[in-house]
Amino acid sequence: MRQASHQLSFETTVRGLYEVTEPIAHWLADQAMGQGLLTVFIRHTSASLIIQENADPDVMRDLDTFFTWLAPEGPDIYRHGSQGPDDMPAHIRAALTQTHLAIPVLQGRMTLGTWQGIYIFEHRTAPHQRHLALHVMGE
Repeated sequence: MRQASHQLSFETTVRGLYEVTEPIAHWLADQAMGQGLLTVFIRHTSASLIIQENADPDVMRDLDTFFTWLAPEGPDIYRHGSQGPDDMPAHIRAALTQTHLAIPVLQGRMTLGTWQGIYIFEHRTAPHQRHLALHVMGE
């Protein structure tokens, strides 16, 4: 059994979903791992990871709209506000989604479905640099 680790960084500009499937797939291909398990972990508390449809951009817009409705900004809603009005809603959105993904690897590739992609779900309104930790185990 072999293991490999790597970190990737991505710039976000506004709240929303940013597909990161291809850079992860390229790194995985370089590892020449036939089968195993890939873990993707985001090192932040105000952004998250999701696997979602990557064919229709309306899905991304609707997800963002729903989470904005579910955890709205507002000065009188939350106690925590030291980093701005979007910070506490961002923490709530991240708590309701995922900070890591476990994806099976077969024939050297992630076993994502036809319409699935990996996304950073940026929950803050200002630009941020987001860091992903990748780890694959297999043979």
